Amino acid sequence: MKIGFFETEDWEKLYLETKLAGQELHFFNVAGNNNFDIEILSNFIGYPVTKEVLSRFPKLKYVTTRSTGYDHIDLAACAERGIMVSNVPTYGENTVAEFTFALLLALSRKIFPAVKRVREQGLFATDGLQGFDLQNKTLGVIGTGHIGTYVVKIAKGFGMNVSAYDPYPKPELAAQFGFSYCGLEELLKISDIVSLHVPYMPATHHLLNSQNIGLCKPRALIINTARGGLIETSALIGALKSGRLGGAGLDVLEEEGFVKDEVHMMAEGHPGEQMLKTALADHALMQMDNVLITPHNAFNSHEALIRILETTIANIESFALGKAVNVVK
Repeated sequence: MKIGFFETEDWEKLYLETKLAGQELHFFNVAGNNNFDIEILSNFIGYPVTKEVLSRFPKLKYVTTRSTGYDHIDLAACAERGIMVSNVPTYGENTVAEFTFALLLALSRKIFPAVKRVREQGLFATDGLQGFDLQNKTLGVIGTGHIGTYVVKIAKGFGMNVSAYDPYPKPELAAQFGFSYCGLEELLKISDIVSLHVPYMPATHHLLNSQNIGLCKPRALIINTARGGLIETSALIGALKSGRLGGAGLDVLEEEGFVKDEVHMMAEGHPGEQMLKTALADHALMQMDNVLITPHNAFNSHEALIRILETTIANIESFALGKAVNVVK
């Protein structure tokens, strides 16, 4: 089949040519008159598939976007033409979960101030750097989807106790991995570490806020690798300044606003980069030694990007066999 790929980097092109040897592959930056014979189109979020774009592909049968989101594809126009659409439903659950524990370990063992002391002060001393074990501590996981479940699995490897909050609990999951569900308030009260893994939407806006953050166990840690708007920033700052919380590891900030899909950032950069640069300059959280902030990087691993390509390849191969997978419309 004739397959057209848009928005590919050089290493992706080589990878696809190797994995799809025997297929007729074409790589484009823009659609032109040479696209008429394309039967399968694989795009990224920077190349919207509109009704006008579809008119340039009279033989098109299938679109497989290399992203989880698909709002850049006109599904109605595709349906009119009988064109099937697939996506990459998940690619980084272990990736984000691992980063969650990277932040947690950095805080629990005071790795950042230890490195800073040796590098900047030349001091090889341990006073003030005593941390704590994760074993037997209680991890409160908010959201037990793909990422949250992987966080539970890793936590069990550390010998942690796990409690979880999810509006749609999965008893079979709790039985399989040995954790228990409870209400959000109860989770905050019993957890030594609280880690957020839910999507951002009106129902989850400021899930942790001035009304409930005071319920947290004294000196608890907060880890957020999901979305910044899940936490009311002023409430977090207040709890940290008062000593109620022991620290926070944040890969996301409320100032980011609503970020739909991490792969948007891979293609176009962070939509609010300049605004965030200004905000960070005076951000109170940046001045706290017990707070670690990273630039929304939890998803960004070589293996995760490879999984995006592997899922896309599987989508194409399944469609060619008449057994399409990951279909969104």
